[in-house]
Amino acid sequence: MSKNKIKLNILGLSYSQTQSGAYALVLSEEEGERRIPIIIGGVEAQSIAIKLEGLEPPRPLTHDLFLNFSKTFDIEITEVIVYKLEEGIFYSELVCKKGEEIVNIDSRTSDAVALALRFSCPIYTYEEIIAKAGIVLDFDKKEEEEKATLTARPDSTKYSSKTIDELKTLLQKAIEDEDYERASNIRDEINSRE
Repeated sequence: MSKNKIKLNILGLSYSQTQSGAYALVLSEEEGERRIPIIIGGVEAQSIAIKLEGLEPPRPLTHDLFLNFSKTFDIEITEVIVYKLEEGIFYSELVCKKGEEIVNIDSRTSDAVALALRFSCPIYTYEEIIAKAGIVLDFDKKEEEEKATLTARPDSTKYSSKTIDELKTLLQKAIEDEDYERASNIRDEINSRE
């Protein structure tokens, strides 16, 4: 069994085509063309999306609380490893360090990815997992379609008539209301104009 780690990057999130109310988290190998789609819940998708979009919630979300707790007690997550795929379920672990002590903690993959974003640590898997679950896309038309799917904001056009100042006010209100999907759409509209 090969134990060479393969570094993964977060390619994006999209609505799941197969499960209602779920999302597909797509990870891609850094040095290759394979992608791993992982079905995750809405709460975890929201937590990942907030970090990917650079949004700051007014109160800490669960993964932010975990980060604050860990930092308070000098515990770092140095890496996340997706180490097993069994019956369609991915298993991950957090590699944690406190001083010289290193401890591996079992985690759901969605939580592990949300924490990897907050700790700015790498995500890895093994060849046998990416060989089982990885898909390769045609790099011409399919990649463009995938990017469109992953970044599509269906209601961004409703903000097109607003001024930048109006958009910034709406963005602040959306963050205060903890409506991060709307905040993300507004931020995309602001970024497209700047």
